[in-house]
Amino acid sequence: MQSGPREIVTPFRPIPLDVPEGMTPNEFFNSAENLNDLAHNNGLLQNPEGLLLYRKALGHSNLFDASIIYNTSQSILDPLGRPVRRTQVPENVKNVWNRMNQVVIEYMLERYPDPAAHLVLAGEASLDATWPLTSPGVPSIRMLHNHFIVFSKADLREAPIADPHNPNLNDGGQHSLFQAYMREVYRDFISALDLQILRPCPEGSCRIGLTGYPQGLPSWDVAGGAPALREVRFWKEYDTILKGFIDFYRTFFSQVSTRNAAMPRDIYFPDLVEDKLLFNNDFLMTAKMVRARCIHDAKYANAIRWQPAFKQLIYRNDEGRIIVTISQNSIGNAITELLGVVVNRKPDADAYARAEPALIEQLLEVRRRLIEADLGEGIATPYWDAS
Repeated sequence: MQSGPREIVTPFRPIPLDVPEGMTPNEFFNSAENLNDLAHNNGLLQNPEGLLLYRKALGHSNLFDASIIYNTSQSILDPLGRPVRRTQVPENVKNVWNRMNQVVIEYMLERYPDPAAHLVLAGEASLDATWPLTSPGVPSIRMLHNHFIVFSKADLREAPIADPHNPNLNDGGQHSLFQAYMREVYRDFISALDLQILRPCPEGSCRIGLTGYPQGLPSWDVAGGAPALREVRFWKEYDTILKGFIDFYRTFFSQVSTRNAAMPRDIYFPDLVEDKLLFNNDFLMTAKMVRARCIHDAKYANAIRWQPAFKQLIYRNDEGRIIVTISQNSIGNAITELLGVVVNRKPDADAYARAEPALIEQLLEVRRRLIEADLGEGIATPYWDAS
């Protein structure tokens, strides 16, 4: 069987929402009005912390697909002012967020125990605040949200090979920038983080054999497997990886923007940044190269994401180990593409209706477990009641 990224077709039921005249779809999807509709038609559970579990109306997979969003649509009306990554979430909210994640991931692994039969993943993509709302690739809901997805590997095997030049698979060239010029600098910096539960994977050992992804990214094996997700230490280390990535990214692009720039404010690991980055010739030579191209190539400069853009996820590999990985820069919309799965959504109400009962049965069971753990209260919709 040829290894390579797969493109699957996922049917959905068309959403009967009218976008007001003069607005683009992305602008409307980020509005409080749309989020209100999301909760009433697809909401499963919400809690006082503002976290909302919902069914993905435009999903990645109809086998299992759900999200938890930090719904600040009513309290922060400016879409660019809303939290877009874990590091911006208040600690009391993050505590509940992490527990909800643990419960949902545990359910997916229990329901789909065979790594040879199903690809299980969960994680988040940053919603880069430098994106114009109307730009292609901007997430349709500009608030921090996690994805929980299961794919059938039988379906992936039967799916055609995706175009390897799809920009969402190769991060539009920025991924290769890190790999080609700063590979060792990045790995040296990341390896200096204080991690105990997360153990670095040997290069290439954590890929999904069917797709060959993730490619070239640092990955970590979770010591203790899924039970470790019940430990506070795991989630602190999950945040540590993100913070280290953000420090690297911000430091690099500050040097691209301004030669010999001072260390960015609010750096998480200032000693590491000073020691591993700001005195590293390869790091600063690469910044010089990118800066020079930005000055002379308007299209290239416009494509730069000056603030950290990433995808971070937890997934089960072919051996059944739980793996954490993080991209180096991401311009794409779908977190699945980090594992080599391109989703082609097609409107097909009949096909979706055939998959819907089994999907909702699972989502309601997840909701039951969350309610039992005092992580929220049920929401009634036209498709299910609140209990």
